[in-house]
Amino acid sequence: MKKIKLAITGCMGRMGKQIIKSSKSNKDFVVTVLTENRLIKRKIDGINISLNDEKAFKKADVIIDFTIPKCTFEVLKIAAKLRKRVVIGTTGFTKKEENLIKKYSRKIPILKAGNMSMGINLLMYLTEIASASLGNNYLSKVFEVHHRHKKDHPSGTALMLGRGIAVGKNKDFYKLIGKKFLNKKSFPYGKKINFNSIRKGEIIGEHEVRFSSGKEIITLNHEAFDRALYSEGALTAAKWLNNKKPGLYSMRNLLNFK
Repeated sequence: MKKIKLAITGCMGRMGKQIIKSSKSNKDFVVTVLTENRLIKRKIDGINISLNDEKAFKKADVIIDFTIPKCTFEVLKIAAKLRKRVVIGTTGFTKKEENLIKKYSRKIPILKAGNMSMGINLLMYLTEIASASLGNNYLSKVFEVHHRHKKDHPSGTALMLGRGIAVGKNKDFYKLIGKKFLNKKSFPYGKKINFNSIRKGEIIGEHEVRFSSGKEIITLNHEAFDRALYSEGALTAAKWLNNKKPGLYSMRNLLNFK
């Protein structure tokens, strides 16, 4: 089978390095392009690090992007022009930016996920089911822990789980976003969804959704021990996306959750 030519943006970042590492043991891919948003005169595995431009991305079939929103839109602009597929693992987009990604997906296939872990995406599915089943008599909140280097909070995964709660209640997620706490030992439930983020050490990722009626608490949680979870998930997404038509997809589509 012909190998998929892969471009990895943000190749010097934590996820960029991890995707490079995982791709070495994956027979479906060959890394042909590595980019950064600044000029770096060095090679990784014999590949020069390029800027995000047309010349670089012409060599790829699929682009995997784990960067920052500004960089992601630089990539999407070029990818749309070249008709390249894009897997987006970047988080922290605004509602306006989310809508802009939808517009790009009319031209090219895009798979976007706040978390590429199979387990986390199952957790989101279960969150939707729990939220729909428990109804409005239960308040909910989301808790997450990540390494001290992570800049955004709440994490993209925490927001994804919050969206799962909203979907279960058939309500607009943005209208349900409550307070966002950072490094609090405890935080309250509210009529809206409150979030608490802890940043410490080198923790890969912990996420927890809680539903409370005041008489009982139901907890759904996930803990990651190896960053390869995310890079392997991103490669699975890239392989799946490689033969798809333009559209905005998620890991839910890949996993065929109803």
